Amino acid sequence: MIETREPTRYTERRRRKPPFARLSFYTFLGLIAVAWGYIFMAGDSGFTMLLEGRTWENAWQFLMRLAGADLDEGPAFLQAEQWWATGRLAYNTLAMSVLAIGIAGFGTFLTFIFAARNMSSGSLGGTPSRLGAVVYYLLRIFYAFTRAVPELVWAMLIVFFLSPGILPGAIALGIHNLGIMGRLAAEVVEDMDPAPARAMRASGAGIFQIFLYAILPQTLPHFITYLLYRWEVVIRTTVVVGFVSAGGLGLEMRLNLSFFHYDQVTLLILWYLLLVIGVDFLSAWMRKLARFD
Repeated sequence: MIETREPTRYTERRRRKPPFARLSFYTFLGLIAVAWGYIFMAGDSGFTMLLEGRTWENAWQFLMRLAGADLDEGPAFLQAEQWWATGRLAYNTLAMSVLAIGIAGFGTFLTFIFAARNMSSGSLGGTPSRLGAVVYYLLRIFYAFTRAVPELVWAMLIVFFLSPGILPGAIALGIHNLGIMGRLAAEVVEDMDPAPARAMRASGAGIFQIFLYAILPQTLPHFITYLLYRWEVVIRTTVVVGFVSAGGLGLEMRLNLSFFHYDQVTLLILWYLLLVIGVDFLSAWMRKLARFD
């Protein structure tokens, strides 16, 4: 006969304690209730304006202006010469995104191996060193700083010492995405199988050979996948960066909004949608071509 032990107070307390996922869900629901309670109870929340007829009338008038209903000569998005004129801006926006993801990818490829904890601690078969630990922490701090500052702030800072154009926007987007890509790539190295690297180290291989034949084959598919995904994100943020004189569709959109040329804004939005959809399909095709999906 198998004896069963009486549950202790500790085990009973652990059984009564809700798991982390359930506790997080309840906390999330509580925050939602508090947020909506503030909206309904605060006098200046602006929620009541959604129920006013004037708000919906203004929204309808704005949509009609975007459609060019108040223009006698027809909206800009129905004129072929306007599409041709703004096509160069769309090309500049695409060039900005390609240059930005190139900066982020090149910087990540040069630094991510030194930002991996298992590389600096010698877990991959090497010997730990103080210099490696210092470089590891410096790169991690650099990654955290570059991704913590938004792209728009980077663009506002860079445009002060560079002339307006696609270069400031590309550098701003590249710096921000370098921090994101660097951390993702470093974590891929930390989660990889260390057996091939240790075996090569035991056979007398150098650090460059270990990186080339043991680390890179495991991390390269993830690196390219992350790079293509961030390119899809970058093409969406180029317009926002362009608002601070970084060139492309964003700068032109800001100018047209300032002069109340809403039909031109609609044309720029259509170009922007075409770019986003095109980059998404191209990125998906490139991942399938490389068999990373």
